[in-house]
Amino acid sequence: MSTTATVTVTPQEKPPQGQYKEFATTKINKDIEFNGSDKSTPASFPNYLPVWDNEKGKKYPPLRPFEHYEHGKDADKTLPEILGKEGVQVSDITASIGAEVKGLQLSQLSDAGKDQLALFVAQKKVVAFRDQDFASLPIPDALKYAEYFGRHHIHPASGAPTGHPEVHVVHRGAEDTTAKDFFETRTNSITWHSDVTYEAQPPGTTFLYSLDVPAAGGDTLFLNQAAAYKRLSPAFAKRLEGLTAVHSGHDQATAALARGSIIRRDPVQHEHPIVRTHPATGEKALFVNPQFTRYIVGFKKEESDMLLKFLYDHIALCQDLQCRLKWDKGTVVVWDNRVTAHSQTLDWEDGQRRHIARITPQAERPTEVF
Repeated sequence: MSTTATVTVTPQEKPPQGQYKEFATTKINKDIEFNGSDKSTPASFPNYLPVWDNEKGKKYPPLRPFEHYEHGKDADKTLPEILGKEGVQVSDITASIGAEVKGLQLSQLSDAGKDQLALFVAQKKVVAFRDQDFASLPIPDALKYAEYFGRHHIHPASGAPTGHPEVHVVHRGAEDTTAKDFFETRTNSITWHSDVTYEAQPPGTTFLYSLDVPAAGGDTLFLNQAAAYKRLSPAFAKRLEGLTAVHSGHDQATAALARGSIIRRDPVQHEHPIVRTHPATGEKALFVNPQFTRYIVGFKKEESDMLLKFLYDHIALCQDLQCRLKWDKGTVVVWDNRVTAHSQTLDWEDGQRRHIARITPQAERPTEVF
């Protein structure tokens, strides 16, 4: 099931207070970001500063289905280009999710190495690669690299570098202390989600890389959705079999217009299984999140709300299935969006710049059984 609809909201309205949370910005102080000030240095990567007018007012048509090829299925399971190279250091972040890698340049991987990367990330769920040159690559080269893993997704509402709408930019500029405004209506900034699950074919292997980050704060939380599924009792897991839920992008579009941003493509909603299977590992994982999942198909509202609330609480409370990833300059984080959820933390208010870029290859349509 899929639908599209036009959303109309008066710009600069107060953002809606529903399940969806949003704290993106839509303006930058160009003078400080490009030239710096007495307090702040210029942006390290001005070519990645966001604009919101790449399309000059034109909307993209609805996304068309495409045939995704899962490269993780082709990987040498010994992962020689990831684990076998001299000088490479791999350490687990926690026992249940995440790894940190030093001494390996992602940009130098062969196609076989990229296959291994896809499998390694699917196994570890999220991997932080330190001291990378990825941000220094010309943007077209970074896009070409990531396109190996799937068709680029163009975010419907975020800022992007000039001429490169395929790059989703997360940016809070130097001397911007508006983080405190978010907490006028919220008690916390935790927004567990998997990216753009309202699409018919949500992302798979996803790349997020630092440009400028605060000395402290702005960490990203990750959750192992496969382990969260395994943690359920057999009887409860059995009850989830065959259930589907509707994921919607309408709240995101409404919030974007309310903060004066853009809508590049009319919002959509799609129906996905509550439990999906990864095509390379065969693992089953929960596939719901409070940002975009709206209701369970075939359930009455109260029934759907009760079950989804349990699953959301399960995700949030399983801190033994989570990791907290600290950003450093030169960090590239690669995760598998199909088997994880994540959340930004809005926990710094001192005006340090946080500038990060995401490239988001789409994957297969979610399915419960392969």
